Amino acid sequence: MSALSRYPPMIKRIGLMCFIIFACLPLAQMTMISFIATLPTAENAVGTATFGNYLGIWTDPHLRAAFGNSIAYVLINICITVPIAVPAAYAFSRMSFLGDKHLFLAFIAFRITPPVVLTLPIFQLFSNLGIVNSVWGIALAHCLFNLPISIWILQGFISAIPKEMDEAAFLDGYSRPRFIWTFLLPQISSGIAVTAFFCFMFSWVEVVFARILTTTNGKPISMAINALFGFQTDIGLVMAVTFASMMPGAVFLFAMRNHLSRGFRIGRI
Repeated sequence: MSALSRYPPMIKRIGLMCFIIFACLPLAQMTMISFIATLPTAENAVGTATFGNYLGIWTDPHLRAAFGNSIAYVLINICITVPIAVPAAYAFSRMSFLGDKHLFLAFIAFRITPPVVLTLPIFQLFSNLGIVNSVWGIALAHCLFNLPISIWILQGFISAIPKEMDEAAFLDGYSRPRFIWTFLLPQISSGIAVTAFFCFMFSWVEVVFARILTTTNGKPISMAINALFGFQTDIGLVMAVTFASMMPGAVFLFAMRNHLSRGFRIGRI
């Protein structure tokens, strides 16, 4: 008998409710402050309810550009990482070659390396390529760190599919690329959703490469929020930008909720 089962149901419900309130309280406070004027303006005094903080996001070109940059990082990251990770994961799952296990472990070891360790060599390389201070520079840096974890996730999903499916398709005359596109991708759609989720999370909140590889252009929303803090910080605007920055993630989770739920149940993560 578990320790939790010894408590009456009412106590468990109260404990769960207290945890939910504790977890949601910062979000509720942030949402309320985002609709309050925290600096005096010609239209609003301090403490009055207003939509001006959200209108400020749209009227500020730097904040608009930051949102666009973050969305671009995510889209580029997913569009590059997933098409590369699928065949690589298939190779690690289905094929045996010299040093395959060592290479797979090397990918995982690279992923757990702190990003700050590689900022200098990546900055020098991207400087020579002329992509520093651009959207493509940060997006490619994110791909370097998302590709190992993507291969690892998809390798687990592909390994769960019987090899007999491959053999039957090859006997029917399917080539390997056609088999992957026709049969494998629908079978691992949940794994692709989980992979895209991790790519989104890393690109949306990452700040190390954003701080090093950008000076004027290409700043993501995380850096834009940091730039709002100063001698007189408009806390209402900061809370509005923070709340707005959470919306793409919420939309992504809602749209992919069924695939993510299946993926986290059957994937070996």
